[in-house]
Amino acid sequence: MTEKEREDCLYMRRCLQLAAYGRGWVSPNPMVGAVIVYDGKIIGEGWHRQFGQGHAEVNAIASVRQPELLSRSTLYVSLEPCSHYGKTPPCSRLILEKKIPRVVVGCLDPFPQVSGRGVTLLRDGGVEVRTDVLAEECRVLNIAFMTAHTLQRPYVLLKWAQSRDGFVDSRPTPESPAYRFSDKLTSLWVQRLRAECDAVLVGGETVRRDNPRLTVREWPCRCTPLRVVLSRHGEGLTSSYLFTDGLPTEVFTDRPVEAVGDVRFTTLDFASPVLPQLLAALYKEGITNLLVEGGPTTLQSFIDAGLWDEARVETAPVDLGRGVAAPRLPHVLPFFSIRYGERRVERFRREE
Repeated sequence: MTEKEREDCLYMRRCLQLAAYGRGWVSPNPMVGAVIVYDGKIIGEGWHRQFGQGHAEVNAIASVRQPELLSRSTLYVSLEPCSHYGKTPPCSRLILEKKIPRVVVGCLDPFPQVSGRGVTLLRDGGVEVRTDVLAEECRVLNIAFMTAHTLQRPYVLLKWAQSRDGFVDSRPTPESPAYRFSDKLTSLWVQRLRAECDAVLVGGETVRRDNPRLTVREWPCRCTPLRVVLSRHGEGLTSSYLFTDGLPTEVFTDRPVEAVGDVRFTTLDFASPVLPQLLAALYKEGITNLLVEGGPTTLQSFIDAGLWDEARVETAPVDLGRGVAAPRLPHVLPFFSIRYGERRVERFRREE
């Protein structure tokens, strides 16, 4: 690796640090960071702070105190600059307007309206462009965005809590309260997971038995994610928090039903595989990452269909002896494990 290549990697790592500040605030847009360097010194930095607001390149350029230096600087950005008009003007054209002579890009954008076009626009305008610097790290940072626009479905993250001996519930009757595996610390961890997702899904049985709120109450975020309920007949849900708290909820059923306040209904064909239809519908609505918090039946249906990307499993230091068995993942080892007090959280990825 040449000295110039090492320097490019150094500044790209700073872009990744900046980009991560947007987690939970920019979806369905990607997290992006940008750095402007002149004569070996950073003269400007920025990141995409919130959905609908200025992109990383715009914020970095605006932070430069001596704009005349831009025409002799290098712009580093973790994701290909956009080339189309969305909620903001295209960043590629701004770079050309500011006469920035060199741009280093972490990875290309899979979004069809951008992919490769931003780089082409810059090169056609006489800009020296280097791509694929720390490309894998840049892709992993935005794995949900990358998955959604590559597979045309949301990134699916499964989450459940279980006992040490592999049960998710031990209640003797449906009316009994659910066993609580999480403590205050891991409950906060769940709040953070929700804050970083566009939608949270449960099955109708979970709504009827547990009456969850599925809101973000203890972690800062742009907004409460869309609550999604998969319930074939949609019965017994109207008295739940999801129907009465005035927050957006979508129920997928097998029959047309008129909206009730902020609750809308979407019809699926339950005679055909339901999950591909569900994910396709959510993708069309702009959902790029979906957290599935349902019961074991709902979770197992995603696993059996191969329609999951990651699972996060919390294990509590208790043995139940009997009860409702936890979902079963294919034989795959966790790629990450962390302890929160006496509880352990493991992360698994689906193998291709």
